[in-house]
Amino acid sequence: MKLMSNGERYLGARLSARVLVLAVAAVVTACAKQEPRAEAAAELVFKNGNIYTVDANKPTVTSVAVREGKIVALGADGETAALIGPKTQVVDLQGRFVLPAFHDAHTHPVWGGLGQSQCPLHEGNSVAEYQKMIAKCAADQPGSGWLVGVGWKDGLFVPEGTPDKKLLDAVVSDRPAAFTSVGGHSIWVNSKGLEAAGITKDTPDPANGRIDRYKNGEPMGSFQEAAVELIVKKLPPPSDQAREDALHYARDYFNSVGIVGWHDALVPISGDEPGQAIPPGVPQTYASLAKKGTLKGHVRLALAWDKKQGVEQIPDLVAAAQRLAEAGIEAKSVKFLLDGVPAQRTAALIEPYSDMPGFTGDMHMEPAALEEAVTRLDAEGFQIHIHAIGDRAVRTALDAFTKARERNGAKDHRHLLSHVNLISTADLPRFRELGVVVIFQPLWACLDEYMVMVGTRVGQARLDRTYPTGTLIKAGGKVAYGSDWPVASANPFEGIEVALTRRFPGAAEGERLAPNEAIGLAQAIENYTINSAYASHLDDRSGSLVVGKSADLVVLDRDLFKIPVNEIAKTQVLLTLFAGQAVHGDFAAASAPVAN
Repeated sequence: MKLMSNGERYLGARLSARVLVLAVAAVVTACAKQEPRAEAAAELVFKNGNIYTVDANKPTVTSVAVREGKIVALGADGETAALIGPKTQVVDLQGRFVLPAFHDAHTHPVWGGLGQSQCPLHEGNSVAEYQKMIAKCAADQPGSGWLVGVGWKDGLFVPEGTPDKKLLDAVVSDRPAAFTSVGGHSIWVNSKGLEAAGITKDTPDPANGRIDRYKNGEPMGSFQEAAVELIVKKLPPPSDQAREDALHYARDYFNSVGIVGWHDALVPISGDEPGQAIPPGVPQTYASLAKKGTLKGHVRLALAWDKKQGVEQIPDLVAAAQRLAEAGIEAKSVKFLLDGVPAQRTAALIEPYSDMPGFTGDMHMEPAALEEAVTRLDAEGFQIHIHAIGDRAVRTALDAFTKARERNGAKDHRHLLSHVNLISTADLPRFRELGVVVIFQPLWACLDEYMVMVGTRVGQARLDRTYPTGTLIKAGGKVAYGSDWPVASANPFEGIEVALTRRFPGAAEGERLAPNEAIGLAQAIENYTINSAYASHLDDRSGSLVVGKSADLVVLDRDLFKIPVNEIAKTQVLLTLFAGQAVHGDFAAASAPVAN
């Protein structure tokens, strides 16, 4: 056998390498000539729709394709046709109007749901109606324990917005009764209730609270702000099941009006936050529903700051947020109550109340204490959510955010100010500069009986610039919408209509509240969708119809852009989709022909 020389071995190796290269090239060429692999079919495709995406890059489309709970394509019907497979559910919208599902940036679901299971007064429109409703509740819920309810409107108890125990005694005199106001800042009790709570002429007003009294000093039966706690702490707490039922009620209500995301704006971790009627145990309620997979919504909680403590509570807030995160609930927000409400003159104003010269209202926290708390929490990565109604409270909150930025640098925490009835002109540019989001309650921006009472407190000049939505947006501020339910209806269509008209829903004429602050329909929709999602750090996954985002949308019974503005509140949701699943309505209603 002849041995190969070194030269022959070298030449053979080169030939083998060349053959290998050619073989690899042939494989690559063959693969390149193959057709690309077909994309998996969508599970659900809407077509033939009138779809308003709230995305400037593609504002209107006719079709949306969904797979695994996310939007995988949208555009003209032809652009999603390739994703329709044998098992794809195809919904012909027949021209129906579609929007991204809504987000509510300020609400109280558990408190609202519990109120519906107690003695709700929300539908009452006079003191006499309240008395009839309470008498019926007493008959339907016999016994000797507390009769509890919520929902009376301050503006119906003229002139001070403070109900008298005698009105309650007239219908419930044999057992203690307590009814929280619609806003939660006041509570009304009967004589038996005062007795059960141990409230007498000698009981002092607590810090940041007021026991309303007759001229002789006797309690008259109404309590304001932190004084509410004197009664609430005597009431039996709701059971775990009652809280879960309440959150289920709120979730179903929200879904029915097209809401799939909400910011629960006051969640005590101890159940001892003064001035509000929010029950203890709410964090556990959310964690329980998250574990069961029954929330059916994007959720963010704002943990309550306890004004009776200082910054020593921050480790407890950090721990509570971490526990909730482990349970699948985002809770990296903290809520402060900085002032009260104008009807009872507890909102903090820069200039005195018009009907009480020299008095500007009281702050619930000293500015220095607020600055320290906000700065420390900002450094810990928390979003700060502050209740600020009067212009002095608004300015103090902005000062605290400024101090936090000076010490910690600019961060994407998206701090929030809620309600904001009044803003000093000098403070308007600060919202854009600080990146602070204002959460207005659009349904409040009309002259109902409450705002008429507010007008007597602040005077016409300030009333004419109340809820300055348009002015703030023109100054570069970002606005999100939150209903504050159960304080007001959570129905976004009612809020959107009032945002446009500044009149009560359905009104085609009549006096308007600060009409120059009205905004357009497209802006109002943004405020209830992408901007409210932004306020809860959810805009990367919801709030607009964009490929890659959660398939959250609503199919409506009318096109909001084609109807009179005073009919927007009548809009009905035919279908609410959350993460690709129907959580309200059905596909048959969404595909029914549009009536001419």
